[in-house]
Amino acid sequence: MGLTDTPSSERVHIGFFGLRNAGKSSLVNKITGQELSVVSDVKGTTTDPVRKTMELLPIGPVVIIDTPGLDDIGELGQKRIEKTREILGLTDIAVLVTDASSSFTSEEKELVELFKSKDIPYVVVYNKSDLIEGDIKPVEGNSIVVSSKTGENIYELKELIGKLAADSKEEKYLISDLLHEGDMTVLVIPIDESAPKGRLILPQQLVMRDLLDHGFAFASCRPDELADTLSSFKKAPALVVTDSQAFAEVSKIVPNDVALTSFSILMARYKGELTRLVEGANKLSELKDGSRVLISEGCTHHRQCNDIGTVKLPKLIRKFTGREIELDFTSGREFPTDLSSYDLIVHCGGCMLNDKEMQRRVRVAVEAGVPIVNYGVAIAKMNGILDRSLEPVRKSL
Repeated sequence: MGLTDTPSSERVHIGFFGLRNAGKSSLVNKITGQELSVVSDVKGTTTDPVRKTMELLPIGPVVIIDTPGLDDIGELGQKRIEKTREILGLTDIAVLVTDASSSFTSEEKELVELFKSKDIPYVVVYNKSDLIEGDIKPVEGNSIVVSSKTGENIYELKELIGKLAADSKEEKYLISDLLHEGDMTVLVIPIDESAPKGRLILPQQLVMRDLLDHGFAFASCRPDELADTLSSFKKAPALVVTDSQAFAEVSKIVPNDVALTSFSILMARYKGELTRLVEGANKLSELKDGSRVLISEGCTHHRQCNDIGTVKLPKLIRKFTGREIELDFTSGREFPTDLSSYDLIVHCGGCMLNDKEMQRRVRVAVEAGVPIVNYGVAIAKMNGILDRSLEPVRKSL
C-alpha cells in the first residue's frame, strides 16, 4: 500500500476553520496548489465542508477539510456552523485562519478554546498580510503571518503544520506487537459478497501490511480451507485471525491452545476503543421486546442480499435475544446527535473512519448513557466465544 493508496482513515486530517471571508478557501488553494475551494469576495461562499484527499509535503498523505464560516447567519447558517463543529470531531490538526487586518473576535477565541479542550494541535494563521502596513502582533503564541495572495510564508506554514503532525503522531500497531520473532499467523478470509470482486476489505489489507512491515510470515485461506491449512504446518501458528462473520465456524476448527481473534477486534484495539465496546457487548443479553437498537456503518456501499449490517446482524441479534427488537440503520457520515431513544448501538469496525471520528462516536454514545459495541465484539459475544477472542489482546483492556 503506497502513499497514494493510503486510505482516508489512515491520513492526517487537517481542518481549516475561521470566520467568513477570512481567506480560508484562498489559503487552502495556495497550500494545496489546487483550486480545491471556490473563492469569492462574497461572504459565505463555502457552504459545506469541502474535503480533498491528497499528498501534501512535508506531511505526506492527508485529508484537507475547508469548512464554512463560523459567523454564518440565519437558520441555514446555524446548520452550517453545526457541520463545522462536527468536523472538529475528526480533525487531527486544526488551522484557524483569521484576517490580519481585523481584531481577533470572540468566536475565534472560543474556537481556540475548543481546540485546547479537545486536545487538538492547532496553529493560528494571520492571513492577508499584504493588506497590512507594519508588523502584526499575533494574539496566540502558536501562530504565523501569511498572505494567500502573495504566497508569503506559505512554505513556512506547511512546515509548521508538518511539525505539528509529526509531534502528534503516535506509533500504533494492528497486530505485530502481539507476536514474537518467528511466529506465523493465519488469516481466515471469507469471500465477502458485499466486497467488490477481487478486493480485500480494508481491515484485512491493513493487517497484512502490518505483518509485512514488521517481518512476520502469514498464510491466508477461506473458512472451508482452514482445517487443511492448519494441518499443513509442522508448528502450530501463534495466532489465527478471522473475519467476524466466520467466527462460529472458525472457532470450532482452531484448537483451544491456538490463539484466536478477529479483524474487527484488532481494529477496535487499534482505534483505542476496545474496552468500551466490550462493555457494550453485555447489553446484548439485557435487550427486551421493543428495545431499540441502532446499527451504524462508517462507510457506504451497495447493499447485497445477505448484507452483514442490514441482514445478518439483525437475524443474529433476534436469535440470540429471542426478542422482538426495533432496528434503525445509518451509514457513512450520518450518525445521530441525539441517541437517547436507543438501548444499544452496534457499530461497524470503523475502518473507513479515522481514529478521532470513531472515538467521537463512542464518546457521544457514552455521554448519552447508551452502550455501544462493534460488529466483531457483538458477534463473538453472541457465539459464546468473546472471552477466547479477547485473550490475545487482553493486555489492551
